Amino acid sequence: MSRTFTDVWKEASELSDEDRAALAGLLIESLEGEPDPDIEAAWAAEIEKRVAELDAGNLQSIPWEQVRQRLLDRLNGR
Repeated sequence: MSRTFTDVWKEASELSDEDRAALAGLLIESLEGEPDPDIEAAWAAEIEKRVAELDAGNLQSIPWEQVRQRLLDRLNGR
């Protein structure tokens, strides 16, 4: 017997928050194609550059709470 979307949804909705988040990530990954090696290499280089800048003290980080509040303010037109 074939399971329907509704059946799968009902089962998934009973999972813990952590398991639902993991399942969501896996489902999204399943929609993506094969990674482009050139793009992956470019992202890895950019990450290394940014980490080195942070470690050297050349950048100032912003706490997540502050970034979140700025985004919420923008969404609310403040």
